[in-house]
Amino acid sequence: MSLSGWVCLVTGASRGIGRGIALQLSEAGATVYITGRQEQTLNQTAVQVKERGGNCVPVVCDSTKDKDIQQLFKRIQQEQNGRLDILVNNAYAGVHTITENYGKKFWELDPSMWDCINDTGLRGHYYFSVYASRLMVAQGRGLIVTISSMGGLRYIFNVPYGVGKAACDRLAADMAVELKRRGVASISLWPGAVKTELISQYILDDTKAENSELKSLFANGETTELSGKCIVNLAKDKNLMSMTGKILMTSDLSRRYGIQDVDGRSVTDYTSVKFLLTMVPYLSWLSVIVPSFIRLPRFVLTLAHSRF
Repeated sequence: MSLSGWVCLVTGASRGIGRGIALQLSEAGATVYITGRQEQTLNQTAVQVKERGGNCVPVVCDSTKDKDIQQLFKRIQQEQNGRLDILVNNAYAGVHTITENYGKKFWELDPSMWDCINDTGLRGHYYFSVYASRLMVAQGRGLIVTISSMGGLRYIFNVPYGVGKAACDRLAADMAVELKRRGVASISLWPGAVKTELISQYILDDTKAENSELKSLFANGETTELSGKCIVNLAKDKNLMSMTGKILMTSDLSRRYGIQDVDGRSVTDYTSVKFLLTMVPYLSWLSVIVPSFIRLPRFVLTLAHSRF
């Protein structure tokens, strides 16, 4: 129970990565406030948390509505005497829209695609971070984790997605500059391919999905709880402030802390030469003889061919 007494807030925890993070934080002993737009799915997460002996506070909150956010933080202020140790910016509303419009170019889409993808998943992150930082700065400590992805570095899915993820990375970095002297860390976390419920529904279980490379990537993806395991370990790291402002991959943190996924599998390292060779058909045989510890700089990922 390494986080016993801690107070955490995870946005978009009704399902997927958010739910997985909430489960791991609560299992570590923290009191976890979780947000989402649907009471039913929020309560399902709360039930799972309680089944593991954790403490969860479900709050119906729309990340696009300023009043909802303000009321949530007033509640935390009152119920926890202003204490907030971790904020995880995870809420995202674009998966369905992305999959429904897969393969279309940005000029073929209604411009409102931008708002659908980035209103909750970027603007909302900023609003939550503002109110969370006010509590954290006052107490002189805290951690803000913004869930982003490799889409901030290379083209994945569509234009609004990539621009939004790059902005999330910059949000985390720039907040770190202003928060560092106040004892508050801010990092951007890149999970790998994650087998969420929506990914399973729209990609893995869709017999009409044409991108076999994408299917294979997610079929062997991380569980939704790996990010949570990484955040628990990160939060207790005595050298946390040395990582503030950085982009950290779940594979980076898994290697740093000796973490395996909750199902016992090793975590895929996307910068490993061994992994990258497996993605090139005529070179995949070399992966058998290349040691797994040989890695390339992250920018090399931009050179990889993408058919997403």
